[in-house]
Amino acid sequence: MSDYGVVLDPASLRFTRTLPASVQEVWAWLTESDKRGRWLASGDMELTEGGGVTLRFLHADLSSVREPTPEAYKPYEEGLTTQGLITRCEPPNLLAYTWGGSAGSPSEVIFEVSPQDDGALLVLTHRKLASRDDMVDVAGGWHTHLNVLSARLAGRDPGPFWSANAAWEAEYQRRIPRR
Repeated sequence: MSDYGVVLDPASLRFTRTLPASVQEVWAWLTESDKRGRWLASGDMELTEGGGVTLRFLHADLSSVREPTPEAYKPYEEGLTTQGLITRCEPPNLLAYTWGGSAGSPSEVIFEVSPQDDGALLVLTHRKLASRDDMVDVAGGWHTHLNVLSARLAGRDPGPFWSANAAWEAEYQRRIPRR
């Protein structure tokens, strides 16, 4: 298994990670605002189909190393809040919700969690991406955020966020085929 995201089709990516935590612990890190805020974004989540999702991103808080915010992300330096809707919720194994930020219709993120050895297998699928640029951006972001989650679950400092994100974006720029 590779940590790299895999292109499933021109509008979908999938990441697969084995995490050092139980299914219940991973579920808590996906759904509880305080835990989710340490690797992705805080915010309320109504865990029922059709329920609301608020994601408040404060990327500087995800890093154990302070770095300047890249120019492209300066408008969001003080935070960015997006809204979505839960499309599926089957605790503690499946969570899916719409994801703002893409041109056109919202995309959708699906988290599937299952037991594996002494931990949990997390399969993250991001679908309905509007363009290759969206796919590259999302791939670099998810790779970086999932690395932060893995580090937090293992009790390690996650390291720098912005420089890691830039490196992963560049890698996916090379990996993702042009349409």
